[in-house]
Amino acid sequence: MRIGVDVGGTNTDAVLLDGKEVLGAVKRPTSGDVSTGISDAIGALISECNIRPDEIKAVMIGTTHFTNAFIQRRELVPVYAIRMGFPAGRGIPPFASWPSDLKASVCGDFAMVPGGFEFDGREISALDEEAISKAVFEARKKGIGQLAVSCIFSQLNADHEKRVSDLIRKQAPEMQVSLSSELGRVGLLERENAAIMNASLRPLAAKITAAFKHALHDQGITAPFYISQNDGTLMSADYMQRYPVMTFAAGPTNSIRGAAWLTGAENAIVVDIGGTTSDIGVLKDGFPRQSTVHVDVGGVRTNFRMPDILSIGLGGGSLVRENGDKVTVGPDSVGYRLLSEGLIFGGGTMTASDIAVAGGQTSFGEPERVADLSPALVSQARQAIRELIDDGVDRMKTTPDDIPMILVGGGSVIVSETPKGVSEMLHPAHAGVANAIGAAIGQVSGEIDRIYNIAGPQERADALADAKAQATAHAISAGAHPDSIKVVNIEAVPLQYLPGGATRVVCQTVGDLAMVE
Repeated sequence: MRIGVDVGGTNTDAVLLDGKEVLGAVKRPTSGDVSTGISDAIGALISECNIRPDEIKAVMIGTTHFTNAFIQRRELVPVYAIRMGFPAGRGIPPFASWPSDLKASVCGDFAMVPGGFEFDGREISALDEEAISKAVFEARKKGIGQLAVSCIFSQLNADHEKRVSDLIRKQAPEMQVSLSSELGRVGLLERENAAIMNASLRPLAAKITAAFKHALHDQGITAPFYISQNDGTLMSADYMQRYPVMTFAAGPTNSIRGAAWLTGAENAIVVDIGGTTSDIGVLKDGFPRQSTVHVDVGGVRTNFRMPDILSIGLGGGSLVRENGDKVTVGPDSVGYRLLSEGLIFGGGTMTASDIAVAGGQTSFGEPERVADLSPALVSQARQAIRELIDDGVDRMKTTPDDIPMILVGGGSVIVSETPKGVSEMLHPAHAGVANAIGAAIGQVSGEIDRIYNIAGPQERADALADAKAQATAHAISAGAHPDSIKVVNIEAVPLQYLPGGATRVVCQTVGDLAMVE
């Protein structure tokens, strides 16, 4: 048996799976201290399903804590950034494009030192170890315990970053180091930003891990727990403490994976409707389609792995307004206050949920409270909701052909008609907790994204084999069983703007949890 938990901003969802059967599901309010909400949800689940804690083989947790912390500028620590590439990489210093309020919280200081590589692997200049030691001394003097290390073309050759990490470990073993080559993709500034973001969150990651352990201990669960990452797979708690940014956007990703598991679909549009927003993603071969463009997180441009998600302001709590002869829905919402402010709950605010009840799409709350809404108003509001979904689906499709759509999330009751461009609309049982199910079924992945110099067929074969080996090693280090690993995606794209056969190779592998057969 596995327990899947999704810790959202409003609710904490928990589900119990026995193989492919959903034995139970609960929702509980998310708590400020994290552990209480998780403990309450798991405790209720154990009680409802009448099982013993020692029957649980593993717990999988998805959380939005790190995304929210970065966007809301809270619980972040100062970071000292070291960039190798001087003088070639001195034009735009670290933190240059960061929002001023975020920079004030995270920028401890930075140093740009000699080192780095050309695209073909040649050194720009030799690594200046004395300058590194000086930078570490300065960081220690400022009381900074987090270092972010980046290097020009470290995706091609990470030797300088690894050497700096070794030097820091010897000089200041108490400091934690985040390497850009382990986090971001091609693009120095974006990859450097990813390393800085990761470093700023690592103390919070330790705190969150302790809270998760405490919550499970309270319920008598001794099974290992894993954390959802944003490609639809899992990582161990130790791995998460090293790479907390890999949890960004894990919530929508879990919903997409849960939707696939509930329906058996491999390729589809997934619409996850919550209380405030709808997240629209694409299921491709059983996993979320990844974004191919740089991603902005909290005002910072970065390039680490992220799912391709479109968020629109439509949810169960979205406000419905009459503006003359036009009716609008959202983007603002009453959110978690729906249970007190919605018309069907005795409040005075008209919401999308009220429209769904008045239109006969669903029944909850007190339906008689919306019985006197005019049919014209209800019809226009439903049309506005339909247009928002139609537009969102159209923006995420890449072909003109109709494709299946899976509708999940607690607010999915507000949609009843099949959108344009959709061949069939699937609304499976347990759709309201698809996010927690997605966490529970997670596998473990490894990814490599780097540049190779490929001059001929043999070099190409060698490069692909090396990428597969490295991605497999990453999956094993994240907790995958070595015998279960398979390659789910590999791409080799020639870089026309670089001479000499430079080719970007991206490889992703996936395997089952080593501790859960």
